Amino acid sequence: MSDSQQTNPNESVPPRYPETGAPPPQFEEEPLVRSEYIAAMVHFYRAEMHRSLVWRTRLDTTTNWAIISTLAILTHSLNKPAYATETLLLGIFANLVFLTIEARRFRFFDVWRARVRMLEENFYGGILRRDQASPDFAWGRQVADDLLCPRFHLTRLQAFRARLMRNFRFIFIFLLAAWVAHRVHPLADEELMGLALLPWWVPDLLVLGLSLI
Repeated sequence: MSDSQQTNPNESVPPRYPETGAPPPQFEEEPLVRSEYIAAMVHFYRAEMHRSLVWRTRLDTTTNWAIISTLAILTHSLNKPAYATETLLLGIFANLVFLTIEARRFRFFDVWRARVRMLEENFYGGILRRDQASPDFAWGRQVADDLLCPRFHLTRLQAFRARLMRNFRFIFIFLLAAWVAHRVHPLADEELMGLALLPWWVPDLLVLGLSLI
């Protein structure tokens, strides 16, 4: 190919339409008919629902990690009470990490869920009610703005609190109960294998601080 025939890949090449004698269609200049609008909304809803389900599955995965890890940690602490202090502390810190990961995933999930709910409330709800009046008049503009400029609807703190109150509070209560049972057990007076150089109140203070977060 000669130099005159080579094209710059960075340059936009206009689309080529078959020679029909008619002018090329200008889709963006033509208004959408009702059937085209409904078809576009159906495909858009399916795509957003799929994304929402994917991130919902990721939330369940993180919760499963936390539950399995907690059960393994509790089993190890019961089998080897001398290491129960270190094991339970490790379990609390591990679940804090899982909670942080799940809060981050929940923020992404909330983005797709908000779009799905907007479509269900203002588009499909009106179709099923045979009422074209949407509860939110500017819902289309809101969804379009969210598509053009995606942003989180929840802060990190709100997502952290939501997942804590939804799932992880039961895990932390379970670990806290195991910690209290270990501290009042006679084996708690024995020497701590990994924390022998620390005062006895340091692990309790750590657990108390983590429980108050």
